[in-house]
Amino acid sequence: MKKTDITTRRVKKFYAASVRKEWGRLVQDAYHRLELETTMHFLEKHLPRKGLVLDAGGGPGRYAIELAKKGYEVVLLDLTPANLEFARRRIGRARVQDKVKGVIEGSIADMSRFPDDAFDAVICLGGPLSHVLDRRKRGKAIQELIRVARQKAPIFVSVMGKLSILAVELTMFQHELVMPFFKTMRDTGDYAGHRGFTACHFFLPEEFEKDFRSRGVKILEMAGLEGAGSHHARKVNELARNPRRWRMWKETHLKTCTHPSVVGMSEHILLVGRKASRGGIVD
Repeated sequence: MKKTDITTRRVKKFYAASVRKEWGRLVQDAYHRLELETTMHFLEKHLPRKGLVLDAGGGPGRYAIELAKKGYEVVLLDLTPANLEFARRRIGRARVQDKVKGVIEGSIADMSRFPDDAFDAVICLGGPLSHVLDRRKRGKAIQELIRVARQKAPIFVSVMGKLSILAVELTMFQHELVMPFFKTMRDTGDYAGHRGFTACHFFLPEEFEKDFRSRGVKILEMAGLEGAGSHHARKVNELARNPRRWRMWKETHLKTCTHPSVVGMSEHILLVGRKASRGGIVD
């Protein structure tokens, strides 16, 4: 079996076993809601007022449902059947079936079922691109995300940050610093997925930006979704219990989350781009 096939199976197995956990991850506490709320902030800022949105690698459907509630038509694509089964139930509960035009099993690295320029916007949020470990296949996935977007359409992709995972190793798993996989992860960003998490490529911001810019995407914004509070979940959650202070922190968060140093250290990095118009011109 090819290495890429093993990685795909590993990712599918991991998310099949954690569907409810992933559904609840973004709303479990104030710290995790920052990822959701900050992502929604940039979606609301850059999405067209209406249209058809592809939620690529959308898992159990958190963002698909949020956008459907706002009136967008959505197609949800995910690798894991268990995620899609769960998403269908949640879509029904949310009563947005008329807005969800498809719930489809598939990989972001092969979206040949969709024609070129099919969507008014494309989102790939929470890290699906990070789970494409093979570099060539990851490049194909990026090209596919761009291909299916219409000319000048916005593209939103979030990945897991490399500097952030190094901070996690320092603060939580120091014993792993002497294990062989740590050097590989540190030097390449690649983690094969043996210890507690699944296969993942952790990005540096400049690598992430280059991967899209070199393929003709104009970078509009990059943001650190956990912001300056990244890795301080306990303190962020304590702060959220004081409404006045919490409002000020969220205001501060939105004012600073696009700073390059904050982007680099955040657990999740969001890229907002725009596909070039015909002829390769980016407006």
